[in-house]
Amino acid sequence: MIVLKFGGTSVANAQNISKVIDIIINKSQKEKLLIVVSALSGVTDLLHLAGTTAANKNKEYQKLVSKIALKHEELIVNLVDSENQLALKTIVNNEIKQLQTLLDGCFLLNELSTKTLDRILSFGELLSSQIISYALKNNENNCCFIDSRKIIKTNDNFGKAAVIFNKTKELFSSVLQNINEQIIVFPGFIASTVNEETTTLGRGGSDYTASILAYCSNASSLEIWTDVNGMYTANPKIVKQAKSIENLSYQEAMELSHFGAKVLYPPTIQPVLNAMIPILIKNTFEPNAQGTYISNQSISNGNPVKGISHIDAITLLTLEGSGMIGITGSSKRLFEALSQHDINVIFITQASSEHSICIGISNNDAEKAKTIIDATFDIEISQNKIDSCLLEKDLCIIALVGENMKNHQGLSGKMFSTLGKNNVNIRAIAQGASERNISAVINKNDIKKALNALHERFFEDNTKQLNLFVMGVGNVGEKFIDQINQQKKFLKENLKMNVRVIALSNSRKMIFNEEGLDLNNWKLQLNESEEANTEKFISEVQKLNLRNSIFVDITANSDIANIYDQFLKQSIAVVTCNKIACSSQYENYQNLKNLSRKYNAPFLFETNVGAGLPIIDTLKHLIASGDKVNKIQAVLSGSLNFIFNNFDENNSFHDVVKEAGIQGFTEPDPKIDLSGIDVARKILILIRESGYKMENNNIENKSFLPEECMQTANNEDFFASLIKYAPHFENLLKEANSKNCKLKYVATFENGKANVGLEFIPQESPFYNLEGKDNIVQFYTDRYVDQPLLIKGAGAGAAVTASGIFADVVRIGNV
Repeated sequence: MIVLKFGGTSVANAQNISKVIDIIINKSQKEKLLIVVSALSGVTDLLHLAGTTAANKNKEYQKLVSKIALKHEELIVNLVDSENQLALKTIVNNEIKQLQTLLDGCFLLNELSTKTLDRILSFGELLSSQIISYALKNNENNCCFIDSRKIIKTNDNFGKAAVIFNKTKELFSSVLQNINEQIIVFPGFIASTVNEETTTLGRGGSDYTASILAYCSNASSLEIWTDVNGMYTANPKIVKQAKSIENLSYQEAMELSHFGAKVLYPPTIQPVLNAMIPILIKNTFEPNAQGTYISNQSISNGNPVKGISHIDAITLLTLEGSGMIGITGSSKRLFEALSQHDINVIFITQASSEHSICIGISNNDAEKAKTIIDATFDIEISQNKIDSCLLEKDLCIIALVGENMKNHQGLSGKMFSTLGKNNVNIRAIAQGASERNISAVINKNDIKKALNALHERFFEDNTKQLNLFVMGVGNVGEKFIDQINQQKKFLKENLKMNVRVIALSNSRKMIFNEEGLDLNNWKLQLNESEEANTEKFISEVQKLNLRNSIFVDITANSDIANIYDQFLKQSIAVVTCNKIACSSQYENYQNLKNLSRKYNAPFLFETNVGAGLPIIDTLKHLIASGDKVNKIQAVLSGSLNFIFNNFDENNSFHDVVKEAGIQGFTEPDPKIDLSGIDVARKILILIRESGYKMENNNIENKSFLPEECMQTANNEDFFASLIKYAPHFENLLKEANSKNCKLKYVATFENGKANVGLEFIPQESPFYNLEGKDNIVQFYTDRYVDQPLLIKGAGAGAAVTASGIFADVVRIGNV
């Protein structure tokens, strides 16, 4: 004998019920079946609403009754042949009349007792089960219906009645001994007292009904048919990568179901556990899918963690005070008071000092619980020995579950470090001695990020999802996006990184997509999106609260550089090629570095100096290994190097600067490059990263531009000034040629002083043969004394800058 239970979504409409009937008939060819069905999807809520509406003296309950009646009448027409429709409609109409009479009474009395509510709610399962019984008879005559109230007996705790198992098992044997049909249909959720008063079995009652019948019949298995492929490693509505679990032990299933895995409710397991009857959770809409098999064995697939679950709407209640230390009975008084008022405690933790007890309860019970506990400890509170209990609402409990967790070290550390890296604050922790469950209380706003981060850590083959929020999609930004799109598959397969671009913004438009933008047509999407707004961009990033979030700044905008702290404080990493932040006031630079450390949010700016060259990263390794930088000499402007390498008798200075801009080597405002401001910023960043404190105004800038060029207000005037002062630039070139030197814009730091300026470089210098847009940096350190550490390569251009930004993103992914 097998017991099959079909939930509300499985019997939501005629189409779904037809699938249920196919499953039942197919299985009935082999074994006798006990079928338990829930109310039609949404009907229990309608019944509850009708009851409360009637009790509130609102005649709208009559419309709700009509809606319920119509819903069931439509099913009859679609599922039952015309020969049996009249008999079934008579049964349904009689049930609806009884429901109407009960609701009329609630309306007249202006009252809805738990006893009456149980009777009202029972109609959902009574109606659905009888309709399905008749529908089965269309296809299989060997079928009958039994009212569960004739068998399952409970106490009179209406709303959540307790089953009297010995009486129930006795009645089961008595009623079924004379029934020969192969298929027997029962309504779930409902039972009755020994006085024949209707009761209900509480949340998940239909599952519980099926489990009770499986126990009474000593069934070979209990099958729970629902709308998902079993129990999942996490809630698939929140964690898209969640997978169905093939095997669970009873204990693992109970832990997961207790912590919110709504496929199965905790009471369901107890009756079948005692009889060692396995549970199989199957999908009505994918009957051939494997599902989840629950038994007394925990079959390991190498991962000690079987699932991650959570409970919403939790309040932490803390009772603390010196008057509890060393005093016996405090815990007893606390839990006894809550028990007497039927308040369920979901979570418990207590410090070894006995100074405080912290419990988790439902938000709905919070105020009631506080009143009860304050009254219980009224004397101690009045004597200031114990504080009035403290409530922290709107929290969630998140839990790792697995039978074999106790045999593996470091799981707690992995769990908490993963949450910490994603700025998920843990309010309380609990772990039983069995180590089957590790629970933590967190803010409700962090639940999606926490579940996804933990699932990624324990179930996704260590594949890390990086969520990028990109501001600036000009030349460099476009190359960066193209590189991500090109390398996405490689990163996932080889580096276990799933890189998604969640947001893009330029000066005009911005777009967000929580599932990741399609990088094949991002330009079209961006052009058709909303107006750009920096404050809204920041707010949306913080509201999404995604794990492993990275803000990528590909602008030269000072306003954008000033918002990095808002991201770092939310543990959102920052990657930038914008030099303004790190070359701003030393206090601001240091603050950003401190925030990065405090909130464990990487702050990377490799492309601030040398575009894609590993200059800053190399410097960091030098300092970290204990070396000390004493002198820096560098050509740090790829744009200026390109300009002076191409400026000759045949190419005017004006034309070469224009070409540098066209090729993307200069900033949008070329004066930033030619004035030496950009080089000064770069050497300042290297000085600071070397461990020295210096401000921008401490760097001597020996500009080669005439003052009038410097004073221009826009690019048009600036280029006009370059034509006007062409002789000035030509004289510089002639002087360099006469000295057999080349013109290079050099940055120098030595003995605590720094300067930038145009220099005549002799042939013996390593700077002399620096070609194209290349950069070169020489570090003289305690270890590199006579021969400096030299880094040389392309230091400008959209593609190499984009690759440097990309490399910083990959560095974060490897953390």
